[in-house]
Amino acid sequence: MRPNSRLAPWLLAACLLLAGPALAQVDLASFTKLDSFSGIKLSPTGEYYAATVPLGDRTGLVVIRRGDKVVTAQFALGKDTHIDDFEWVNDTRLVLSMAENFGMDDTPSATGEIFGVDADGKNIELLVGYRAVGTGPGSRIQTRTQESVAAYLLDSLPDEEHDVLIEVWPFHDDPYTRVEVMDVRNGKRRPVARSPVQRGRFTVDHARQVRFVRGYGEGNASMLYHRKGEGDEWALVNNEKETGRVDIPVGFSADNQVAYLRADSRKAPDAIVAYDTRTGERRPLLQHEVVDPYVVLYSLGDRGIPVGAQYLGDKVEQRFFDPASPEAKLYTMLQAAFPDQAVYVTSTTRDGKLALVQVTAGNNPGDFYLFDVTNRKAGYLLSRRQWIDPEAMGRVTPFALKARDGLDLHGFLTLPPGSEGKKLPTVVYVHGGPYGAFDQLGFDTEAQVLARAGYAVLQVNFRGSGNYGRGFQEAGALQWGKAMQDDVTDATRWAIDQGIADPKRICIYGGSYGAYAAMMGVAREPGLYACAAGYVGVYDLDLMVRQDKRDSRFMSNFTSQWIGEAGSLSAVSPTRLAAGIKAPVFLAAGGEDRVAPVEHTELMERALRKAGVPVETLVYKNEGHGFYKEEHRAEYYRRLLGFLSRHIGGQQAK
Repeated sequence: MRPNSRLAPWLLAACLLLAGPALAQVDLASFTKLDSFSGIKLSPTGEYYAATVPLGDRTGLVVIRRGDKVVTAQFALGKDTHIDDFEWVNDTRLVLSMAENFGMDDTPSATGEIFGVDADGKNIELLVGYRAVGTGPGSRIQTRTQESVAAYLLDSLPDEEHDVLIEVWPFHDDPYTRVEVMDVRNGKRRPVARSPVQRGRFTVDHARQVRFVRGYGEGNASMLYHRKGEGDEWALVNNEKETGRVDIPVGFSADNQVAYLRADSRKAPDAIVAYDTRTGERRPLLQHEVVDPYVVLYSLGDRGIPVGAQYLGDKVEQRFFDPASPEAKLYTMLQAAFPDQAVYVTSTTRDGKLALVQVTAGNNPGDFYLFDVTNRKAGYLLSRRQWIDPEAMGRVTPFALKARDGLDLHGFLTLPPGSEGKKLPTVVYVHGGPYGAFDQLGFDTEAQVLARAGYAVLQVNFRGSGNYGRGFQEAGALQWGKAMQDDVTDATRWAIDQGIADPKRICIYGGSYGAYAAMMGVAREPGLYACAAGYVGVYDLDLMVRQDKRDSRFMSNFTSQWIGEAGSLSAVSPTRLAAGIKAPVFLAAGGEDRVAPVEHTELMERALRKAGVPVETLVYKNEGHGFYKEEHRAEYYRRLLGFLSRHIGGQQAK
């Protein structure tokens, strides 16, 4: 419980009892306000915190001295530029990896730029990246390697004061990558290793020797290579085309002899296996019955030895190679202290004596505690959204069903505060992506907005979603508007059969792919949904495929394998199916959207109007794939809640 920040449970229950089942108009201010910060990490000595701060159309970084809470450094770049990740490389210097995303719902795309900044805000340098190329005499960065490349932090080299290892990607559609040592003071680099395969991603051991590289061969098949050490030849240890398996290295044992791999299978969720680098022997360590590992858990301190994994299923749980390990005991203690919530150690000091612990839940965006490992004491630090009272949020519960072809489906149901969950107006909320993305037992702003307005919110992980094994994801290949859509329909009918959803008051809604699914839902099931809403959506698959194939050979292969060929997708494109849509539609889009260009929304609107379908639209010319500006998000939610209220009931916004 946050100090002085939440209503006591008995007081909240009394308020709900007095209020009855009806909800007041929704106050959007709590939901449209940006998080105070997104990620936070301790410095190696524990003297500082560093945190990324959402600033609308960009993400900045602040450094705070732990002793007196004084901000010692601030950093941000221009519009659509975000700090994707950051690491402390020594006691007083950080490196920042940059990304671009054009709208709040856009997946960040790494730019390959790495900045360095001191904890006191001094010595800010662009160390490597496409804008770090010298421009002639007088350039302040002439001492750096003169080459247009993208680079990504590989290892912070805790035993080195000023050096890190980086992956370097030459500008090419399918490059042969390499590893270099970089001085974080000035960006000077020297080569260490080269990949024998295109698009190679490297793994180093505890001696900081480059030992694995994983890349892509013909047909985007995953290829994994290993070598014994510096100067040795690379040897192929896994070819997906031959084994049908993808192996991803996640770390090494303390003696560097055993590598830990995340190994997939088309028949079960991903497993973590121990791979003896001398003999090639594989030994299974962990495999959940339903879901993939979400994150690998590492030993405390700076060694980074894998010890277990965290899983996001019907509940969040941790499993360990050795249940008696110090890390297992720590998580057991923390989980007991925060029942019904997910705990995760985000960072520790170099000596492992202080840990930063994140606590989240379906009704809690995230609280952070500083944990004294030695004395086993936790102190509340701060929250992502201090203004959110978890006790006043909708209750999130898991559900499961079988699709019409017998495939197991899992999802989450969010109910309005105080609701018993019977015969409710319901919003079927479809996630974007679609491949690899998934709904989870975490705080979802849009689901909570809708629940606050009185709706049951149904989120199903249809085939193609991530987290349920490679076979489940591959079951969605070439299934846009087909079996993927059937899964959403089956979940909707399940909610009706369970008595949760009022069959006459159901709307389907989503963003990006979810917007596509919303339009396909009312096209394919005209009697099931009373309305549909699409946010920054794609609606013409032929157009989308042609746009995606221009990006690279990798994307061209991916599109062919997962979506289909341009010219063959009319039957599953909502723009071509408008004549079959009978329910009213609401469309929202951004004029600068590079993921789902506004052209899709314009085509969809014209097709609907030609078919005589009632359609409302909201377009902001200066927004992208999701609205950044708080006032735009507020207006969007007002329009969405108003639209839903008119067609299936529920509350409007203030």
